[in-house]
Amino acid sequence: MEALPRTVELFYDVLSPYSWLGFEILCRYKNIWNINLHLRPSLISGIMKDSGNKPPALLPRKAQYLARDIRLLRQHLQVPIQFPKDFFSVILEKGSLSAMRFLTAVNLEHPEVLEKVSRELWMRVWSRDEDITEPQSILAAAEKAGMSMAQAQGLLGKISTPQVKNQLKETTEAACKYGAFGLPITVVHLDGQTHMLFGSDRMELLAYLLGEKWMGPVPPAINARL
Repeated sequence: MEALPRTVELFYDVLSPYSWLGFEILCRYKNIWNINLHLRPSLISGIMKDSGNKPPALLPRKAQYLARDIRLLRQHLQVPIQFPKDFFSVILEKGSLSAMRFLTAVNLEHPEVLEKVSRELWMRVWSRDEDITEPQSILAAAEKAGMSMAQAQGLLGKISTPQVKNQLKETTEAACKYGAFGLPITVVHLDGQTHMLFGSDRMELLAYLLGEKWMGPVPPAINARL
C-alpha cells in the first residue's frame, strides 16, 4: 500500500526574491516527491515586525552580496530573477500588501490558479521590473496567469473585506508561530512532528527529512526555464 503524501507548507511573499526561488524548486518537486504542497501567501512585513528583524539589504555589505548572489542563483536555478532598478523603493516604500491580499483572495476562491498568479506577480517585480501595487498591475498578472478579467476584478474588489484581511493576518501569524523571522519558510509535518526550514537553500535538508532523493534545484525530468 502506497504511503499517503506528506504535507509541506510554503509560506511566501512575492516581495521576497528568495521566496520565488524556493517556490520554483518546490513546484518542480511536488510531483516527484510524495508530498501535498500547500502554498501560504503571507506578509513579510508583518513577520519582520513580529520578529524584530530588518531587511538584510539595509546593511550595505549584505546588499552588495545579495546582488551577486541573485545573479548566480539566476543561472544555477534557471529562474529569470534580477534586482529591480529602484530596489529600495520596491521593498521599503511600495511593499506587497495589495498583492498578497489578492493572492489570499485567489487562494480562498480559486486555489487551482494560485501557483500561476503568484508566479506572474514574481515575474513582474523580480524579472521585468514592473509594478505589483496598482490595481491594473495586479489584474494584468492575473489575466496572464489565465484568469478571466471578470474573475480577477471580482477578487480585486474583495481584497479589503474582513474575510481576506483576516485570512492574510492569520496565515502570517501562523508563520510567526512556526518561528519565522523572514520568508520563505517551508514547514513539513512528519510523524507528529513539525519542522520549519528557513530560506530557499534548505531543500536538500527537506529531501532528507522526507526520505526523498535530492536531484539538485533542476531535477532531470523538469524543463525548468521559465
